[in-house]
Amino acid sequence: MSATPKFAHVVFQTAQPKEMTDWYCAVLDGHVVYQDKALCFITFDEEHHRVALLTPPMPLERKSPTTAAAHHVAYTFDHLDDLLARYELLRDKGVLPAVSIAHGVTTSLYYQDPDGNFVEMQIDNFAEPEKATEYMHGPEYAGDSVGPAFDPEAMLVARRAGASVDELTDRAWSLEADLPDPMTVLVGAH
Repeated sequence: MSATPKFAHVVFQTAQPKEMTDWYCAVLDGHVVYQDKALCFITFDEEHHRVALLTPPMPLERKSPTTAAAHHVAYTFDHLDDLLARYELLRDKGVLPAVSIAHGVTTSLYYQDPDGNFVEMQIDNFAEPEKATEYMHGPEYAGDSVGPAFDPEAMLVARRAGASVDELTDRAWSLEADLPDPMTVLVGAH
């Protein structure tokens, strides 16, 4: 039996080290552990770095929507109120999600960094992974595996007005807003 690895960090190659450093420190409520001309290590927990930025000594081309590459990195919060608190914190700093999606299995806010990479801030909508898997094999997910977009500001207002987590994380709540298909944002066609 082999050991199961634990996720350690993600590295982004960038030509915009200052903008990327500032953005990731703001979005993750992190701080720089080490930085020089080539590398920047950022953390937000007990690990010595969770995000690294590599700045090579040559010009870089910006990725396009048709570039085959990693799409996003996701971070999970324990509770909807924690996700909404991060949304507020970032909104007040002028950082807004590119799109918010009620996936059903998760409730997710997708942000784009200065280089166009997505960062997903989410909560799991099921306490047990088995229930999430069961949901993914059900008819609602089969009908739309991406899910509808939702307005995080409306969700924040509804939560403060007493709406339950179960109500707000159900796709039916998001569908009431009748927002455009979120897939156009996820694939960079917006």
